[in-house]
Amino acid sequence: MFRKPVLCFRRWLIALAFCATAGAQAAPKAPPRAGESALPPVIAAALAKARVPADAISLLVAPVEENRAPRLRHQADMPVNPASVMKLVTTYAGLDLLGADYTWKTSFYADGPLADGVLNGNLYIRGGGDPKLVLERIDAMFRALQARGVREVHGDLVLDNSFFAPVARDPAEFDGEPLRPYNSAPDGLLVNFKALILTFTPDGGSRTAHIKSEPPMAGVAIDASVPLSSAPCGDWQNGLQADFADPARVHFAGGYPAKCGARVWPVAYAEPASYARRVLAAMFVSAGGVLQGGAREGPVPGSARWLMDAPSLPLSAIIADVNKYSNNVMAQQIFLTLSAPDTRDVPGKRPAQGQGSQAGSRQVIAAWWPLAMGLARPAVPPPVLENGSGLSRDERITAAGLGQLLRRAAVHPQAAVFLNSLSVAGMDGTTLGMRARGLAPDAIGNARLKTGTLRDVVAIAGYATGRSGQRYVVVGVVNHPNAGAARPALDAVVEWAIKDQ
Repeated sequence: MFRKPVLCFRRWLIALAFCATAGAQAAPKAPPRAGESALPPVIAAALAKARVPADAISLLVAPVEENRAPRLRHQADMPVNPASVMKLVTTYAGLDLLGADYTWKTSFYADGPLADGVLNGNLYIRGGGDPKLVLERIDAMFRALQARGVREVHGDLVLDNSFFAPVARDPAEFDGEPLRPYNSAPDGLLVNFKALILTFTPDGGSRTAHIKSEPPMAGVAIDASVPLSSAPCGDWQNGLQADFADPARVHFAGGYPAKCGARVWPVAYAEPASYARRVLAAMFVSAGGVLQGGAREGPVPGSARWLMDAPSLPLSAIIADVNKYSNNVMAQQIFLTLSAPDTRDVPGKRPAQGQGSQAGSRQVIAAWWPLAMGLARPAVPPPVLENGSGLSRDERITAAGLGQLLRRAAVHPQAAVFLNSLSVAGMDGTTLGMRARGLAPDAIGNARLKTGTLRDVVAIAGYATGRSGQRYVVVGVVNHPNAGAARPALDAVVEWAIKDQ
């Protein structure tokens, strides 16, 4: 039986933006350095209320101009776990190294003759690392393929995801919740984030809740309804008694509370290795195609003939999903792309030998970092990266490093793209909670921030505009067992910056 996940969605969208709460090791403590600031009383009071000591927070508030001294600098050179704020490193590196207009390609090939709409052979789909290959775009690319004459395939659908090296990871390893969608692994052919979306709609007349499932999946039977119950809505997922153990069957032994109204439950599919082939086979048919064979994994042979490329959304749109809504899987796709073969701008071009890999992308970032940070003095050390998403207990960076990245990004040719990818404080994305907490009224609409949350970690980093008109970079990271209670202290940091106190 499936144990209820604790999902912290800021909003529901098909892009599936997820934030995790999971254990993080305490960061090593460093002795105070010259130039440290005393904590402003409002921040110190918020930390005391959260029972978080001053030595558990790293802070930097500085004018965005590199030649200006910080207004607040507290343990800014201490390496800390930034949680999802690490996505700023990955997305800025992507903008700088790949460009805002960069697109990924999903390519189609055939190994047999095509005549009168019939392909007498296999149809190959080679993934190019597209971070947002969601259902609407999959349907569109299959219809485009049919418009090019491929309506029936008298062979197999063969999927090639070798663009990235496999990421060997147990989805339960990070927090023991393998069916949380944010634990899905990156993939060279990442289909719909490997997620199954279940929608429950009560029907008082039949005393059942109708179940709609997306996407269609070949060979998977899912219950069409579940009895309504009079239970409170608070524990509705456990009350369903969902059984996801069998990849070919999703069954509900319990009931759905009528008081809940319509609800959506996204879960990671139980057998991720078969997800793409089940979904793509079903969607090829639902788009009007005929598939006589099956679906399987395999490489595109050198003799196969190119049919078409389906481009992704541009990187500028992708990083907005990554930063505003903290999408972990999309961030890892960008990270792996940094070391992947370049196939852009040449239709049908086959990738050179090699694959995007975590180790390769760490090397790319390590070489890029000192150049990208410019003339910072003293030099800021490079981040310690694992997968580039912040969904890690081992990733580390300093507040000074994040502050310098933000300063450099502010004068980059793509500064507006980077800025617009951040959540507007209290208005959208992961900072919506700032409005509900009501502790930083001047910050609402006047700051653009990336947030980070793991168990034992809360963090913010971004830009704020003071009452004086001065723009600031603002960084705050708490590493402490009571970090979850310290979010108001980070609100206080942003508010303090905006008030120009």
